Amino acid sequence: MSTLFDEAAQPSLGPIRRTGARAAGAGVAATPGHATQDTRGRELRDMRISVTDRCNFRCVYCMPKEIFGRDYVFLPKDQLLSFEEIVRVVQAGIAHGVHKVRLTGGEPLLRKGIEDLVRMLAELRTTEGTKPDIALTTNGSALAHLAPALKEAGLDRVTVSLDSLDDEVFRSMNDIDFPVQRVLDGIHAAADAGLRIKVNTVVKRGMNEGDIVDIAGHFKGTGVIVRFIEFMDVGTTNGWEMRDVVPSAEVLEKIAAVYPLQAVPPQYAAETAKRWQYVDGTGEVGVISSVTQPFCGACTRGRISADGKLFTCLFADHGHDLRGMLRDGCTDAELEGMIGRLWSVRDDHYSEIRGAATAALRTSSRIEMSYIGG
Repeated sequence: MSTLFDEAAQPSLGPIRRTGARAAGAGVAATPGHATQDTRGRELRDMRISVTDRCNFRCVYCMPKEIFGRDYVFLPKDQLLSFEEIVRVVQAGIAHGVHKVRLTGGEPLLRKGIEDLVRMLAELRTTEGTKPDIALTTNGSALAHLAPALKEAGLDRVTVSLDSLDDEVFRSMNDIDFPVQRVLDGIHAAADAGLRIKVNTVVKRGMNEGDIVDIAGHFKGTGVIVRFIEFMDVGTTNGWEMRDVVPSAEVLEKIAAVYPLQAVPPQYAAETAKRWQYVDGTGEVGVISSVTQPFCGACTRGRISADGKLFTCLFADHGHDLRGMLRDGCTDAELEGMIGRLWSVRDDHYSEIRGAATAALRTSSRIEMSYIGG
């Protein structure tokens, strides 16, 4: 997760002509190794696709029950991008350098036939001629059932949200009384299926900071990488306060006191997590420090909401409608052109300016995590 802030100040993109569509994948103009850059020189390399705004959990830091209750109105099915539309958007992103695709939500495993979408995406090829790296972020509730089919369809990696191993704490944080063992069963099934696995733990002061060392120890030596994430002010409904943030430095201090750590160089320039490995060689952990150590300067992520809007930052207050273009019959070249123009004027750096403008930012109408994905 990484991070469009003052998008209204960006230059006009001009009208887009909409004509008959041609087959998805046609007309890719990018040359091998090319990636479109924004105003800060950041390339478009990653595309995160929210396939649904629905979730069966009501995690207190994401979809609090008092907001997302029984009367909450989610997107109707006909407003969601179809699998074919998602493939066209990803292919258009590939034309600008995208080589990693992550399926998110809401909870993506609630989208019926999600393995079919994975199979369709696995048939695409990047400008280098390789299959895109395909990942999925899930709460793990349906993973035990779906992991084998997802792997067979072409999924490479899965990230499972797991905020505590203490069943009482876990049930409290997901707020639907869902047992932690069923998520652990999903992680085991993913491992058995041959998927690469990461675990994401959002740490919130007063809720689960006491579980940090237990989670690290549980997965130490298993090949599963745990990433501890600072509680972030995504959207405006999760009651974010700076005092609820457990800084990554504190997380690392707790772990290192029990399991000595040493820093590991990043695998690539835009890696969001700072990596640390156990000195005894039994694995690694990572920390994602969007609040205390912003990494906007290396962000390469474009985000597509479930209803087909392109957001160029996790902390955006609005996006750009691609679904309208698709359903008005745009060509692939026109879709590629729009994505390229939107990215080329991008100047987002929310996390870098959060501290200087906190009061104003907290009253803005930023997009919720459940709508845009992580």
